[in-house]
Amino acid sequence: MARRAEPPDGGWGWMVVLSAFFQSALVFGVLRSFGVFFVEFVAAFEEQAARVSWIASIGIAVQQFGSPIGSALSTKFGPRPVVMIGGVLAALGMLLASFATSLTHLYLSIGLLSGSGWALTFTPTLACLSRYFSRRRSLAMGLALTGVGLSSFAFAPLFQWLLSHYAWRGALMLVSALSFHLVACGALLRPLSLAEDTAVGGPVSQLTSLIHNGPFLRYTIALTLINTGYFIPYVHLVAHLLDLGWDPLPAAFLLSVAAIADLVGRVASGWLGDAVPGPVARLLMLWTTLTGVSLALFPVAQAPTTLVVLAVAYGFTSGALTPVAFSVLPELVGTGRMYCGLGLVQMVESIGGLLGAPLSGKGNGVSRWARAAMLYSWGKELFPL
Repeated sequence: MARRAEPPDGGWGWMVVLSAFFQSALVFGVLRSFGVFFVEFVAAFEEQAARVSWIASIGIAVQQFGSPIGSALSTKFGPRPVVMIGGVLAALGMLLASFATSLTHLYLSIGLLSGSGWALTFTPTLACLSRYFSRRRSLAMGLALTGVGLSSFAFAPLFQWLLSHYAWRGALMLVSALSFHLVACGALLRPLSLAEDTAVGGPVSQLTSLIHNGPFLRYTIALTLINTGYFIPYVHLVAHLLDLGWDPLPAAFLLSVAAIADLVGRVASGWLGDAVPGPVARLLMLWTTLTGVSLALFPVAQAPTTLVVLAVAYGFTSGALTPVAFSVLPELVGTGRMYCGLGLVQMVESIGGLLGAPLSGKGNGVSRWARAAMLYSWGKELFPL
């Protein structure tokens, strides 16, 4: 295969964007809407909220901790077969979860098996996408990751409707059917050979250079802190609103409101990341700060209008930081090290994904939202400029 001197900034890259769009929807859109199942699992298994939170947390942690495996396999075999196998595992995990008789079964099926499938899909696809773009990278990332916001808008009320008609077991079977579409997404990926690939060396050489890269290490720690607080609203928001006296359907709909704002934020941030001169990390710091402020205000809000405004603010700013966060990485490590670099970042981030939701289940509502805001604040201070 002939090697290109530079990323093509388009061409088949837009098909990779389309694939990443649907993959982000079927991975993180499902995870972010899983708070609807959260209440059902608490009632069905008569368990504490903190223990039920581990279902999503294990899935997130396995997805991120297993990302280096997906990256290594993609380097050897290409992203297409790896992602297709990941889609099968993700769907199988959801299907087995529908037969669960205890939380342990859900930990193993959704957390371990589906999480392993997600590890083989998300990271290889984003790494593949980043290699197709340079000048339009932030915009491409923004468009690809709008799948998360769009699917969150659709999935939260959809899952609530499925629960009301088919109970949680039937709903999980249908989520499994949705997850099988990850296989088709993987078929769209086409590997790209760049001239830079010959200069970065093998996996061991790449790993050695990354762990001696100070800005990369600061970036990784910052994203880990942010990741610890990122999923807290999506896991606990519905339960928080039910405690305030909301009905289940309006509570689920507020997740959709945040998802719409998230969708707009990702596109706007992707466009700004390419249009505004200067380091993209400065935009990342701005969105991180505003996200932390919106989280800090959630526990003091009581009026429905105020809660809707905060949901819009959180959705927009947290959505806006995502595409620029991934766009910063190629600037730090180069496109030739993207598979290794992104896999390593996701692995370290898994610590935050594993601990975030269960830690937030401790204490009262005020303390859990304050913890999330504090984590965003700490992460902001570490971003390399």
